[in-house]
Amino acid sequence: MLQKAVILTIAAAMLSWPLPPAPPAVIPTVNVYAGNKVVDPYGYFENLKKPAVERYFREQADYTNAVLAKLGPQRDKIRADVARLAAAQTAVFAVNLIGNRLFYLARPPSANNARLMVSENGSSRILLDPDVLAKQTGSKAHLSLSQVLPSPDGKRVAVGIVPGGAEAQTHTRIVDVASATLLPEDFPRTWGGLTAWTADSTTVFYQQLPKLRPGQPQTDLELRSMVYRHVLGASGPDKAIMGIGLDPKVPFVPIDAPVVTISPVSDYALGLNTHGVQNELTIYVAPVAQLTGAGPIAWRKIADVGDDVTGFDLKGPMLYLLTHKDAPHFKITAIDLSKPEQTASSATTIVPTGKTVIQQVAVAHDGLYVRGIDGGIAVLSKLPWNADGSPGTSVEVPLPFKGTLQEFSTDPRVDGAALGLVSWIKPLLVYTLDPGGALADTRIVTPPNIDTSPYVAMETESKSADGTMVPLSIVMKRGTRLDGTNPAYLEAYGAYGLDIDPAFLGRKLAWIDAGGIWAVSHVRGGGENGQDWYEAGKGPTKQHTIDDAIGAARYLIANKYTSASHLGIEGTSAGGIMVGGAITQHPELFAAALDVVGDTDDLRSVDADPNGATNIPEFGTPKTKAGFPLVYAIDAYQHIKDGTAYPAVMAVTGINDPRVAPWQAAKFAARLQRATTSGRPVLLRVDYDAGHGMLAASQAQQNALFTDEFSFLLWQCASPLFAGYPTRIAAR
Repeated sequence: MLQKAVILTIAAAMLSWPLPPAPPAVIPTVNVYAGNKVVDPYGYFENLKKPAVERYFREQADYTNAVLAKLGPQRDKIRADVARLAAAQTAVFAVNLIGNRLFYLARPPSANNARLMVSENGSSRILLDPDVLAKQTGSKAHLSLSQVLPSPDGKRVAVGIVPGGAEAQTHTRIVDVASATLLPEDFPRTWGGLTAWTADSTTVFYQQLPKLRPGQPQTDLELRSMVYRHVLGASGPDKAIMGIGLDPKVPFVPIDAPVVTISPVSDYALGLNTHGVQNELTIYVAPVAQLTGAGPIAWRKIADVGDDVTGFDLKGPMLYLLTHKDAPHFKITAIDLSKPEQTASSATTIVPTGKTVIQQVAVAHDGLYVRGIDGGIAVLSKLPWNADGSPGTSVEVPLPFKGTLQEFSTDPRVDGAALGLVSWIKPLLVYTLDPGGALADTRIVTPPNIDTSPYVAMETESKSADGTMVPLSIVMKRGTRLDGTNPAYLEAYGAYGLDIDPAFLGRKLAWIDAGGIWAVSHVRGGGENGQDWYEAGKGPTKQHTIDDAIGAARYLIANKYTSASHLGIEGTSAGGIMVGGAITQHPELFAAALDVVGDTDDLRSVDADPNGATNIPEFGTPKTKAGFPLVYAIDAYQHIKDGTAYPAVMAVTGINDPRVAPWQAAKFAARLQRATTSGRPVLLRVDYDAGHGMLAASQAQQNALFTDEFSFLLWQCASPLFAGYPTRIAAR
């Protein structure tokens, strides 16, 4: 009787699919890039306050919600499993080791947002709960926390407070640890947050975006940031320390962002010029005393972009640099800041490049720690200090299982480190590491009540268009039959040199519980195989990112993990270039796609997206003769063709997104809706209390998004769970 009731429910849903809204007007806009004219049918969408655009967003959001609601009891099953998995685990991140204390953000199963926590001697307590703060302040938007930076004495901790996911409007506040109360200081528009404390914990440095003047365009929102100095308890204007227009010897352009950093074990401060999203830094040095005094700061340049420095740490006058200069897997070098003639170009190599891709260098009291990955698996080494204070012979630190170091923190005044280890099917545990290499569970993470024994994770490779073998991770239930009928979820990213390292799937296990296979293609443009791997999917070589994902799709189909009618693909943020390119270049390979806060209109993002100009180092600019064809080639929106049978697509956006403007998802959806002939739905999912995807999202928002994504893909990928539901639904 129950099965018959379900069939009747499905039949009723099939008879009453909602009609999509009337299509938006096509109002062609002609944009000219280096003499090339490009027609944009929905250019007017870039004005989010235009009534017709607001109406499109509202109608599409309502339609998407109505369609997903028709998935009825099957969607409810997925929602319940997502909620069960979420409720079984505590999310912990932003771990900072200061003395014998750990400061971190934690979202227990009972909480909607992560709280600021402190742990000492095995006991943890809450320092700031954003849900309580939202009630106290009457905030209409939900509040999230980010950017944790404790003071060296551990008596105070700075934290970013993010309203409604709008990172550009982050306020940085300081919490008194003893009383768990907020100090009066409030630093608005601190997307970069508090960047440094002085060693005596009395003075802070923070990066702040300028306040827009009336009539100033939104595209200026994320430009011309400055670093300011503030003495705790002081009134009056804070002193500008670093930024555009302050010092002709320290030049900045509008997209550059200054950062000041200080170590409690060094008398030298570093001033960084971070060039948009470019990983390579320009680094200046000055005595800390000059930054805290009334006189001028004599910044001295010690590294420029051509030195390929991407990370560092300090110990006294010694600066340890992470660089890929002539080192595709990176190396560690050192310079003595007390010697003015020494710069990055004359640095001494401490750890040469090798098989391991080095990701971080960190100073502790007992040695120099070096974190990296080899074949996607974490490797940790320590160079104990010699009697003269120099780093000695490297010794590998054994780890309890093969996985990823998701958190790693040292305090240069104390021995050891704090680290979090995780894998696809092993939940995160956070340990302290002593000088002898022994690990102890901090117990700040309660192991989730999730049985992971039914799942298996494997690592393999797929062949890209040029013959390159690309790492591919696959997770599924043990004993899954490889007969081509399994719904498969293929994820890829490939930008900024960032990795998709193994991380516990958590809620994503709901996809596998529903009979699906999870796959991650470690495409070029990421950093999984070092700098060369990143460069091979950046700017002029961006097509490799798309080709690598296509190669992974073909591998999954050829080896019968799935088939084209059962395969879904997802790209998030810069991964929108990958997923947009995949479905416009090879729509026949996919049943469905998720474009999650995706960059699918790269031509326009440079001019119209607040975050566009800062991404020029990564994707290039269409404003030059050489740059135009390269950027045009990766603009998925411009490559949608009328009369093409496209996969089902759900574009996801948050209305407060400061990284990828919401109009990108809207334009992409509108163009696909007009062009596709497959009969499969093209939906636009809008969250009016969210920003850039999962960043600063509450647990309820994350659960809802995963539920909608999994339901949509399982339905369109012909999962047996949705047997009887048509994948083609009525069109207007």
